[in-house]
Amino acid sequence: MIQLDISRIYGDLREYLSSRLSFLPDKPEETLDSTLRALWFAAAGHLKSAEMALFGELPALDSTETFRLNSLVQSRLGGTPLAHLTGRQHFMGMDMLAGPGALVPRKETELLGAAAVERANEVASKQGRAIVVDVCTGCGNIALAIANRVPNAVVFAADLSDDAVELGRRNAAHLGLERQVEFRVGNLLEPFAQTNFFGQVDILTCNPPYINSVKVGQMPDEIAGHEPKLAFDGGPFGVGILMRVLEDAPRFLRKGGWLGIEVGLGQGPLLVKRIEKAGWFEEVSPLADQNGDIRAIFAMRK
Repeated sequence: MIQLDISRIYGDLREYLSSRLSFLPDKPEETLDSTLRALWFAAAGHLKSAEMALFGELPALDSTETFRLNSLVQSRLGGTPLAHLTGRQHFMGMDMLAGPGALVPRKETELLGAAAVERANEVASKQGRAIVVDVCTGCGNIALAIANRVPNAVVFAADLSDDAVELGRRNAAHLGLERQVEFRVGNLLEPFAQTNFFGQVDILTCNPPYINSVKVGQMPDEIAGHEPKLAFDGGPFGVGILMRVLEDAPRFLRKGGWLGIEVGLGQGPLLVKRIEKAGWFEEVSPLADQNGDIRAIFAMRK
């Protein structure tokens, strides 16, 4: 009987949502079923990301939990991000804490993360460890992915937002990585302007705000109305922060060290040319997504 109730309630809600719920293209993991299942688990007190909610049997809900599920459904239809309602977002095999303090990690950023892990592993295998600095860290997803997959990485992360750094630290504790990542508050590389970082960094990563300020006002309310503007507003041309990172990175990277950045749609070709003309880098490697668009760039310090 309980199973029949689960099937009936799930089926009714699924039909209700099918004509009302829309999805953002940069969150491909969110589907009708992954969304409903994630909200169902959240109502039962089992917090899971959209990806992880696809696994396991749905628990039976009592009347209070059923009321909570309906409230969560209405909040989602009202534009609240799914990750804010469940408190979870999956990134590179980690079910991370999520909330309004930082940008919800996107699947597209795994392109940057995977390449950073690969290079950090190469460095660590050659010299015993890899010193990694991640700026604009947000909830810490890139820094924590590297720490999780590269045991000999010494990882530092920074963000201008106190709220983001606090979420990053909570994520480190949540994932059992608090001893492997040190979080600092500050603008870009300023928290590391110390002699022990100059010319010593093996991997420097940055997923900066890169949306043109004019376009910010045109973004869906699910993003502009719920996620921190500081995390996606890249200024009048969208590349101002990226330019600062490119300018400051050579002072921190050792010879042979890698800079890795995420870039917005359409920005890749221009930024590849800028990096090549800067004179500080070689082996400039653009990384394209499944659609052929450059979404990350790695470059080696001469």
